[in-house]
Amino acid sequence: MKLVRYGEKGAEKPGLIDKSGQLRDLSAHLKELDGAAYAPASLKKLAELDTSKLPAVSGKPRLGAPVTGISKFVAIGLNYSDHAKETGNPIPSEPIFFLKANTALSGPNDAVEKPRGSTKLDWEVEIAAIIGSRAKYVSEADALNHVAGYCICNDVSERNFQIERLGQWTKGKSHDTFGPVGPWLVTKDEIADVQKLSMWLDVNGKRRQTGSTATMIFSMAKCVSYVSQFLTLMPGDVITTGTPPGVGTGMKPPQFLNVGDVVTLGIEGLGEQRQEIVAA
Repeated sequence: MKLVRYGEKGAEKPGLIDKSGQLRDLSAHLKELDGAAYAPASLKKLAELDTSKLPAVSGKPRLGAPVTGISKFVAIGLNYSDHAKETGNPIPSEPIFFLKANTALSGPNDAVEKPRGSTKLDWEVEIAAIIGSRAKYVSEADALNHVAGYCICNDVSERNFQIERLGQWTKGKSHDTFGPVGPWLVTKDEIADVQKLSMWLDVNGKRRQTGSTATMIFSMAKCVSYVSQFLTLMPGDVITTGTPPGVGTGMKPPQFLNVGDVVTLGIEGLGEQRQEIVAA
């Protein structure tokens, strides 16, 4: 299934994309796409619905992030060896993770704000997992059983705030709109191998990132298992898992985003995003 939240900010409704690409409303079956909606029993009920009988939604409404009410927005850093090298960092011996503010979560095509004082606004195409069941001290072998599905995340980053402003990474990763997620959550049964998905990102129509989840240092299962050793993951929580090479800070000379720039990105099987940069 491809599950979505659609409508104006603060008034999104739950929906799904059927096999023909038609958006259909799920309001009669769900109040929201939150952690409870992504529990295994709830997903099973949704999968049994006859989608042809769900109300079709006309037009092209705004899409919000495909989950709401999350308790945590977790991000893995330096999880592709070429990305670590381009940023001058050593290859990590174990996953590095940090928290993005929940308020950074935004829709896949919403504008991204350039913060006041920003000088080094950067992009990062990433694959994210949304948790479906409580995960604490889970093994790597069992980790993906706690995942509801996958989606695209642009881990927008302000490198000056992140690196030069004497704070941890969270400072440069948490401004409002710095976490576009979606356009939809694709349930894990539709992804044959999460470690074999191509990914890309363009800035103003020029290719900046080309990669594959096959080159992750730590697999999706490893990331979920590892994080669960340090904090409890709850249904609806988002884990975004690092970016391949091609970020602005790694270019020679470095290049960063300015107001008016347009970022487009996609991952095989998970759709595409588009964001315009605006002033905060």
